[in-house]
Amino acid sequence: MRSSRYGWIGLLVLLGVLVAGTAQAAKLPLVNGAGATFPYPLYSKWFAEYAEVDPTVNFNYQSIGSGGGIKQVLAQTVDFGASDGPMTDDQLRQAPKEILHLPTTLGGVVATYNLPGMSAKLNFTRAALAGIFLGRIKTWNDPELTAANPGVALPSQAIIVVHRSDGSGTTYIWTDFLSKVSPEWAKRVGRGTSVNWPVGLGGKGNEGVAGLVKQMPFAIGYVELGYALHSRLLYGTVENSAGKFVDCTLETVTRAAAGAAANMPADFRVSITNPPGADVYPIASFTWLLVYRHQDDPSKGEALVKFLKWMLEDGQQFAGPLGYAPLPPEVIKLEEAAIATITIAQSQ
Repeated sequence: MRSSRYGWIGLLVLLGVLVAGTAQAAKLPLVNGAGATFPYPLYSKWFAEYAEVDPTVNFNYQSIGSGGGIKQVLAQTVDFGASDGPMTDDQLRQAPKEILHLPTTLGGVVATYNLPGMSAKLNFTRAALAGIFLGRIKTWNDPELTAANPGVALPSQAIIVVHRSDGSGTTYIWTDFLSKVSPEWAKRVGRGTSVNWPVGLGGKGNEGVAGLVKQMPFAIGYVELGYALHSRLLYGTVENSAGKFVDCTLETVTRAAAGAAANMPADFRVSITNPPGADVYPIASFTWLLVYRHQDDPSKGEALVKFLKWMLEDGQQFAGPLGYAPLPPEVIKLEEAAIATITIAQSQ
């Protein structure tokens, strides 16, 4: 009887601990974010690592595309947004309060393709990429492609173009580049997180485009480098402003940001596609967190600011292994000053 009574007491104590633990977990600030798929692998790594640093806060990030992230931060249904393309002046005017663009990392967008039986890294001229996505270049053995790839037996099959179906910062980067290098593209299509595609099939998110390209022989699409590496997809070199075919690497992406880092605008909204230089990859970009300068929720605001500081001080080390380039030191210094201007409402 005594052992039975002690057993019940032990069970009640255990239940009390579990209930207390659950109640404590429920009190932890939950910081919600949504947006870009481009940096999602890195953000997932950051939030997992930061949970070990500060277990008093939970981060929840939904990878829904840059367009969705901008919409949700404007509607204030999330605590921060994320985008690979900067918000427009018109979008910023719609915001109820001032929004900061805070760069998080650098990445490259690659032309990825599926040619059965081929392992060659193809060269893509700027004109050829525009021609493919305009629907002007229709087959893999088109003279513009064969001329840039001497000695490579390109097939005669039709090119299947794959693009994003959702509002996408990766699309903004891709179309920003094409708009700079092709007057026809700039006139007919232009740049944006969502455009009227002349040709092609749509995939949702970087993962959706990568999945379609992998499943469909003779397809070509555009994805952030890390997604191509993760999916083991081939991707080509791209002709830069100096006329050189350059591979997408951490080094060539970092070089693309060198000029912008030295002349960064105060609001961090800058394009680094098609930069000058011989050894730079031409389709690269910063990606940003979108954060309100004034934080209305004291606990969430404090947690978010602490994370942002960690992201700059310790988080950059995780970028390289996942295919992203760390922020240049000049940008980190400027961004630390911007984060210091964030104000947080006082607790009641």
